[in-house]
Amino acid sequence: MTTTRSSSPHLFKTTQGRNSFELLEDYVEAINEILGKKGSVKNVDLCKYFGVSNATVSKNIKRLIKAKLVESEKYKHIFLTSSGKKLAEQSNARHEILFNFLIKLGVPRKIAEIDSEGMEHHISKETLNIMKKFNQAN
Repeated sequence: MTTTRSSSPHLFKTTQGRNSFELLEDYVEAINEILGKKGSVKNVDLCKYFGVSNATVSKNIKRLIKAKLVESEKYKHIFLTSSGKKLAEQSNARHEILFNFLIKLGVPRKIAEIDSEGMEHHISKETLNIMKKFNQAN
């Protein structure tokens, strides 16, 4: 079987490593956004935001605590650590660069919103920097 650019084993490993981190990025982004709007975050806020059960949110909060991205006590508010805040800001910045790039290419706004959400987790720094320069030049 011929190996193509899209079927190279090393590319799958890179993607798999990123997939496990995507959820953490989405959660810190959501926590940061809710904190900005409400001033505090509880599990129920994340349940509503993601449309998932409390058990799912609790499991993911435990992962975030283990990764030192959030701090929380049972039935208390959830706070981003400095690392969590930094990750949320970086993820949001990637999202904005991608969104603006897609808009400048002529992608409809709604589709650009959806696509940039998925792409933000899989883009290299090099490609993102080129897109950022493109956005600034156009």
